[in-house]
Amino acid sequence: MDVVNQECVGPSSEYAGKVDSCAGCPNQAACASGETKVDPAIAYVQDRMALVKHKILILSGKGGVGKSTFSAQLAFTLAQQGKQVGLLDIDICGPSIPRMLGLVGHEVHQSASGWSPVYVDDNLGVMSIGFMLPSKDDAIIWRGPRKNGLIKQFLTDVVWNELDYLIIDTPPGTSDEHISIVQYLKSANIDGAVVITTPQEVSMADVRKELNFCKKTGLRVLGVVENMSDIRIPFSSLGDPLAGISLVTKEGQDVTQIMMQRILATCPELMDLSVQSALFKLPNANTVDPNSSTSISTAMNDGSYNSHGGLPNTPQGMAQRFDVPYLGKLPMDPNMMRACEEGKSFLEAYPGSVAAAPFAAVVQQIVQMTPDV
Repeated sequence: MDVVNQECVGPSSEYAGKVDSCAGCPNQAACASGETKVDPAIAYVQDRMALVKHKILILSGKGGVGKSTFSAQLAFTLAQQGKQVGLLDIDICGPSIPRMLGLVGHEVHQSASGWSPVYVDDNLGVMSIGFMLPSKDDAIIWRGPRKNGLIKQFLTDVVWNELDYLIIDTPPGTSDEHISIVQYLKSANIDGAVVITTPQEVSMADVRKELNFCKKTGLRVLGVVENMSDIRIPFSSLGDPLAGISLVTKEGQDVTQIMMQRILATCPELMDLSVQSALFKLPNANTVDPNSSTSISTAMNDGSYNSHGGLPNTPQGMAQRFDVPYLGKLPMDPNMMRACEEGKSFLEAYPGSVAAAPFAAVVQQIVQMTPDV
């Protein structure tokens, strides 16, 4: 059940806490009193962020769709292009960034000027609560105010110095962390958000909520990325121990080497091809009526728009429905996962992998949408 107050006017509104839709909200008294309207830290954040040219949030209403993976590899790629990059992990309860940047075991150092990021390279600094835990397996059991306090500290106390890009990895949802980061960065000229989804409806149902969150808070959406859109297995990867892909019989017997010899002898051109599977594609795609938030009808068999003007219920159709850019598809790629586990740049370690060109194209679009002024 959706329990979000769809009629919330927002804590900064002059009507906050005073309209009928505020009745029953636990924050009604605070909003009505004006306590939430002016936070002195906002001006301080604006001052601290003055040296950061571009600030980008990585969002998704759904967990497990690849936000941290995308954040880490976006930071790596921008740094390899010669940019000065900071990566801020505000997923307080599930900080994955230290692992994905190869920084497990590192600690934050504090000086008179504030907290120093942990550096991968001279031009790539990282900050995460993962650097502050006594043990990497410690659970963070915090309520909202304490999480918000740490996010504020990350924005005011971390000495980023001059940056071309600050990439901010967020937890799933539209809760305290998201409200805080948007409120603090609005006055600091945030560029916008990249929204990550996977193509199944289980994911998109929550991502639509995230897109509505961006609309209500006035946060620009730089684009939607369709992650894990399909899986592509090159024939050349068969038998490669790093790829871990084999041909097996119904009984599970590995016949990779035997079949590879036959392929090379009878049809060697297969070695230049890949097997591709759309992981979540249904025989008949659904469409969503652009004039309704709930109506779902059936598409034509060819996947085109139906006679009622509905849009395909796909990430691309969802982006079109919300009038935001669609940045493209990223296939599921074991080497992307491997790069994150090893704390390496995917494009540097696996430049010929199946997701390399699509990922590079997405990054290039983001760079083009955030020009220096």
